[in-house]
Amino acid sequence: MTIARKEAGYRPVTDRIHDFGEVEQTLNSKDRQEQASRCMDCGVPFCHWACPLGNKDPEWNDALYHGEWDTAYRILSKTNPFPEFTGRICPALCEKACVLYHTTGEAVTNRENECAIAERAFAEGYVTAEQPVHNGQRVAVIGAGPAGLAAACQLNRMGYRVTVFDKNEAAGGLLRYGIPNFKLNKSVIDRRIRLMEQEGIEFRYNEEITFNLQSSIFNNTYDAIVVATGTPTARDLNIPGRELQGVHLALELLAQQNRVLAGAEFSREERITAKDKDVLVIGGGDTGSDCIGTAHRQGCRSVTQIEIMPKPPVGHNDNTPWPNWPMILKTTSSHEEGCTRRWNINTLEFLGENGKLTGVRVQPIDWEPNPEGGRPRMVAAGKEEIIKADIVFLAMGFLKPEHPEYPDNVFVCGDALSGASLVVRAMASGLQTAKKVDEFLSNN
Repeated sequence: MTIARKEAGYRPVTDRIHDFGEVEQTLNSKDRQEQASRCMDCGVPFCHWACPLGNKDPEWNDALYHGEWDTAYRILSKTNPFPEFTGRICPALCEKACVLYHTTGEAVTNRENECAIAERAFAEGYVTAEQPVHNGQRVAVIGAGPAGLAAACQLNRMGYRVTVFDKNEAAGGLLRYGIPNFKLNKSVIDRRIRLMEQEGIEFRYNEEITFNLQSSIFNNTYDAIVVATGTPTARDLNIPGRELQGVHLALELLAQQNRVLAGAEFSREERITAKDKDVLVIGGGDTGSDCIGTAHRQGCRSVTQIEIMPKPPVGHNDNTPWPNWPMILKTTSSHEEGCTRRWNINTLEFLGENGKLTGVRVQPIDWEPNPEGGRPRMVAAGKEEIIKADIVFLAMGFLKPEHPEYPDNVFVCGDALSGASLVVRAMASGLQTAKKVDEFLSNN
C-alpha cells in the first residue's frame, strides 16, 4: 500500500501508429520486482478465485519480488499453459478482484508481471520441451485456437498422442487471425507452437473437418475427439445497403492484415484497406477497438466508432458491484490514437453511389424499461443523420455455434461450447476438457 501502481505504458502514439509492433512497453527488472512486492498475499486471494485458470498470483508474485524468476515461472506454468498469451491480451479479471483494487483503486499489475515472468523464462531457458511417455491412445483436436491448444498441450502431457487439425495455414485461431500484431506479435505464437511440436504434438493445417459422422475422423482412427472450432460466424447487420462495396465484417480486415504481415499477397481488388478513407466501426468492444488501431496503421483519414448501448460510467458502476465484472468505460491504446466515439446510436441504412459506400444513416436512441420485463426497449431519441464513411467494419460479436449430437468420445470446449468469450476462459475450458477426455478414456 506504500508503493504506487506503476504500469509499463505504451509507446508514443506518433511512433507506434506507423508500424504493427507491439504497443506495450516493459519495465526494468527492479521496477517489475517492486510492483510484485505490492501483492499482499491476502488471506482470501480473490485474484485466484477470479482467474478462470486458478492462477496462484500471490505465490508467483512473491517469487518474482525475491528475484526468483525460475520459481515464479514454475508456479505460473502449473496453472497457465500459455502465460505469454494471457500476459499480453487478458483483461486481467484477477486485477478487478484484487484487494488493493477495492481498497486503493490500484490493483497489483498481475498481467504485466505474468508477461514479464514468461518472457524472462523463455530468454533464460527455463521453458523446455517435456517428453511424456505416451500410452498408445490417440486424440484428435479440431481447432488450433487457445482452447484447442490448451487441450492438446494437456492431453499430450497426460500421455496421449495428439493431432491438431486446423482449417487455416497456421495455428492460433483468433490469436493469430483476430488479434492485431500490435497487441500480440505472432512470433510469440510461433515460439510456443515449435515447443509443442518438440513435445510430440502433430499439427495438420489447411484441413477443414466436416462434422458429418461419416467423416474419416470419426472412423475409430482416434480414441477421442476434441472440438475446439470457436465461433466462426460473426453477427451481421442485414439492413438496406449491406451489399455495397466497403462494408466488411471486422475479421475480414483483421485476418487479412495479419496475413499480409506474415507475407501473404492479395490483389488490389481483394485488399481491404482504410488508407485515405473515413472509417466507421460499428460495435464498441475489443474487436472494434482492434479495427480502429488497424485503420490508423493503414493510414485512414478519420475513425468513428458507434455503439448501440449507453455509454458506461467512468471509474465505478453502481449497477455492477463486486463480485460482478465492473462495466465501466474502457479506453484502449487504439482509442488513444484518435477516434470519435458515440453511444446510443442505431444503424439504419448503408448509403452509396455506383455500388460504393459513401455514408451510413443512423439515429440516436434511448433505452426504456420494458413493461413486460426482460430486455429494455429501444426508442428514438433524436433526428436521423448521416455519418460520412468510405469503409465500415462490423464488430458486433459472434453467434454461438450449434452442434449435432456427437458420439460419447467427442468433447466440445472453448467458444465452440460457450459462445464468444475471453481467451483465458477458452484456455481454462481446454484444460477442463482434457481432464474429461482422460477420465473417459481411463474408464473405457
